[in-house]
Amino acid sequence: MNEQVLHKLKVLAESAKYDVSCSSSGTVRRGKAGMVGNTVGGMGICHSFAEDGRCISLLKVMLTNYCIYDCAYCINRRSNDIPRATLSVSELVELTMEFYRRNYIEGLFLSSGVVRNPDYTMERLVRVAKDLRTVHRFNGYIHLKSIPGASQELVHEAGLYADRLSVNIEIPKEENLKRLAPEKDHPSVFAPMRYIQQGMLENREERRKFRHAPRFVPAGQSTQMIVGATPETDKDILHVSSALYQRPTMRRVYYSGYISVNTYDKRLPALKQPPLVRENRLYQADWLLRFYQFKVDEIVDDAHPELDLDIDPKLAWALRHPEQFPIDVNKADYEMLLRIPGVGVKSARLIIASRRYSRLGFYELKKIGVVMKKAQYFITCAELPMRTVNELTPQGVRRLLVPTKKSKVEDERQLQIDFGEV
Repeated sequence: MNEQVLHKLKVLAESAKYDVSCSSSGTVRRGKAGMVGNTVGGMGICHSFAEDGRCISLLKVMLTNYCIYDCAYCINRRSNDIPRATLSVSELVELTMEFYRRNYIEGLFLSSGVVRNPDYTMERLVRVAKDLRTVHRFNGYIHLKSIPGASQELVHEAGLYADRLSVNIEIPKEENLKRLAPEKDHPSVFAPMRYIQQGMLENREERRKFRHAPRFVPAGQSTQMIVGATPETDKDILHVSSALYQRPTMRRVYYSGYISVNTYDKRLPALKQPPLVRENRLYQADWLLRFYQFKVDEIVDDAHPELDLDIDPKLAWALRHPEQFPIDVNKADYEMLLRIPGVGVKSARLIIASRRYSRLGFYELKKIGVVMKKAQYFITCAELPMRTVNELTPQGVRRLLVPTKKSKVEDERQLQIDFGEV
């Protein structure tokens, strides 16, 4: 591994750091005779997390940071004067194998700037994955970024070698995308998504008939949206996410708080720091959509188009709907248990299983894993000493749960005043 290649790696790894849709999940490639690597190991430098909680180390790099596009929000835009580099297919394959043999990584996350045209760039990405799989017998995790505008044939070939493919939407509304990236449009992004979906669905049918048929993108597809670069509301963003999750092959939508890397461009907002709290709230809302059976209109609506930055989305919903509470944890069904702040999917299932044998009280719920600091105001159960949200009022519960400059003693005194107790 010579100094020139290492210099290229440094430049291209730095250029790749802004892409957050970098996870290793949903696929199992176990060690096989004659193959190198697997996706179920537990050693290496941790860069991301799998669905089951394992730390996964990935070589996250770009094939090239040269680009024909001039997107306002991108550090690698054509007009930026930054260090540029390009790795050849053979150099990148060699780097991946050398890093794996040294136990630095367990897989590869590969993206690229667009050079010449989308098909030319996509063809080189496919060659990297193909050489790793067929020449070097690499059996580890591979995540490829599909290039918007690439042909169906190339996307299909990529799916035969990659565990996951992703295409970034970047900006939720097309009019704002055209303003910041005039050379891009949503149809060129959604076309590869459809190709991937079509290939995955066809592959599922094929594998039902032929057990050893080659797998196509076994870990599904993902995408990413930039948050804060354009004036879309959280409602706009979550409606796009919800529509994407209706597709059976979409595994994750990632949200990336806008980092002001091109401050000279007046089309972009002047942010001193990325909107990280907003990004976190969007991930929490995304979790409600995927696992808690919430609809977008329950989380955000015309009256509340933005997520509350002070409290999580489930607690915000509960405070807006006190009529739904208190919920009796010893009688409520699974769907209603999921609506209680402080109750997760795992704890809701444990509640259902445990209450068959005895009535649950405060300490039993705490032992199960319920966050009683939140849940106690929204439930009834055996031996629960706290007053509920309807007695304390939503404003009173909010004062108790949201950190402020006031001390807890002052908050409790304010509640006493509210109820005429002093």
